[in-house]
Amino acid sequence: MSAFTAIILVCQLSTPPQACDEAHAVDVISTHVESELACMHGSQEAVARGALREGIGETLYVKTLCRKSAHAALLLQK
Repeated sequence: MSAFTAIILVCQLSTPPQACDEAHAVDVISTHVESELACMHGSQEAVARGALREGIGETLYVKTLCRKSAHAALLLQK
């Protein structure tokens, strides 16, 4: 089971970075990864293959969040 979840947020340039979250993003992509480093690597790949890639840097930007998955958190508590 994956230890982390990468949450890739695609937000409008007019949205301040602190307000770019799941509720305000134009698109949200979520994928399970094995490490925090994979969060960043996986997000670049997911965006590159996505339909919104043309707008990145022009009207959109990408913000990546890396969260411990629930299963990993339970294992750490034991």
